[in-house]
Amino acid sequence: MTDHDHRQRTAHPGASPRLILVLALVCGAAVGNVYFPQAVSPLVASGLHVSPDAAAAVVTATQFGYAAGICLLVPLGDRLPHRPLLVTLLTVTGFGLLAASAAPGLVPLVGASALVGVTTVVAPLAGPLAARLVPKERLGVTGGTLLSGSLAGMLLSRTVGGALGDRLGWRAPYVLAAVLSLAVAALSARLLPRTTPPSDQRYPALLAEPLRLLRTEPGLRRSCLYQALVFAGFSAVWTGVAPLLTGPAYGMGAGAVGLLALVNAVTMVCTPVAGRQVDRRGPDAVNRVCFLVVGASAAVLALGGLGGAVGVAALVVGTLLLDVGMQSGMVANQVRIQALRAEARSRLTTAYMTCAYLGGAVGSWLGMRAYGRFGWPGVCVLVAALTAVALTRHLSATRRRSATRRTAGRFRRSAASATGAAGPTMAARAAVTSREETP
Repeated sequence: MTDHDHRQRTAHPGASPRLILVLALVCGAAVGNVYFPQAVSPLVASGLHVSPDAAAAVVTATQFGYAAGICLLVPLGDRLPHRPLLVTLLTVTGFGLLAASAAPGLVPLVGASALVGVTTVVAPLAGPLAARLVPKERLGVTGGTLLSGSLAGMLLSRTVGGALGDRLGWRAPYVLAAVLSLAVAALSARLLPRTTPPSDQRYPALLAEPLRLLRTEPGLRRSCLYQALVFAGFSAVWTGVAPLLTGPAYGMGAGAVGLLALVNAVTMVCTPVAGRQVDRRGPDAVNRVCFLVVGASAAVLALGGLGGAVGVAALVVGTLLLDVGMQSGMVANQVRIQALRAEARSRLTTAYMTCAYLGGAVGSWLGMRAYGRFGWPGVCVLVAALTAVALTRHLSATRRRSATRRTAGRFRRSAASATGAAGPTMAARAAVTSREETP
């Protein structure tokens, strides 16, 4: 059970911008498969003559399948060559979507949706692949570009899936998603480079490794905590905003939530910018700014409870700040974990994504409870509290690292002074001793 850093690797001259764009397209196509069922769920209910609650099982199955795929398949990115792994997953996803489009009833559709969720975990695998292909100083902007692709897939899949379903029925979005997945699989088979896996661990050891990495890597634990807390606040807001918009304060329809979500398309432009800042200033500096942005979003969102034009404007600005802060922080966190251990990037990603999803699930539950008891102000206070915990932890870690650097600097200066005071004779003796102790 050993990772071999010295194993022979395929040499890569560096990833071209075209290759990074291809990986961003792959991420968008894969992530879209998780989100477009949300838009067509009501159409599934009417098309298969089941209740809306029963049709929602399709969305649930896809999401639970995705979570299972992160735990069960993403660690294989450290064990198997990336190109055949990604192509295989995209191909199976494509055929799973075709099976879903032809499902005669709800039960087969739920089963096919679970399969699609498990195998569409391509985006968490693309990040470690890109990190192997680009220099360390470009990890941030590359991660931001891939995240932009994922965001585009999330937004466009809902919009296109809903519009296509309205015109042609719920099966049409599944057929389109299948064709797109198979086309991206063919493109990946042609353009992705060959890579040599950095690990030869057996599969059971790969599955256990994320937990061990959480115990042994402080940087991973810190990134997981940051993302879990901020994503919890993000999920709480989007859990509470639906009853707010459809309640007495606004009296809007459910479609208003979708329109509000479209505002976050601006984030696709912001994440590459955040990535460049990570490359220039480091993940910690970007995390600090992102926490402040998310904290400010809580204050702005609180004005959304006023209703009217002022409230709508506050919700638009607040959700935009929240999304920019959360997604930009994700870029910083991913750069931090990708730099920890090159031979275990997929397993690091598994631990990170699992913690993030757990945080989101807890945030949705807390948001529902906060809204039910305290209304919209309770949700905003929850976001502020979660962000304050993350910022406090971040500032504490930053102070400890600064103190460690100052102590190390004083030690180096003291050692240099001692060497200078000892004179050339002492320096010569030290050099002789060093040579004698060298094997």
